[in-house]
Amino acid sequence: MRVEYTFSLDQVDIPYFSVESMEGPEKLFRLVTLVMNVLFTRPRVDVIFHSPNKDDLPKKISAFEAIVKSAPAAPQLEFRAGNSGSLGSSYYCWVSIHSSGGRGASSPR
Repeated sequence: MRVEYTFSLDQVDIPYFSVESMEGPEKLFRLVTLVMNVLFTRPRVDVIFHSPNKDDLPKKISAFEAIVKSAPAAPQLEFRAGNSGSLGSSYYCWVSIHSSGGRGASSPR
């Protein structure tokens, strides 16, 4: 299913993104670049990782964190594990990324 819509980041307090951890590395790199760009305008981004394989989640989250922290102009970041669980045969885990640098850190949101 494909749903198309538009919105502006200034209409969203906390941006949310998702990634299926079974997908190839290109999706993870795209998500990292999107998250990094948003963190320069917002102090926080939440990402939900999901997969039919529970063992893939910690690996993808660790890879995601390593890639984000390797960015040349990355602000100080704090990764906070959120809720995790399963729905039928799919597992998920939330991660909140908080920025203490960049323009987004001073935002009241």
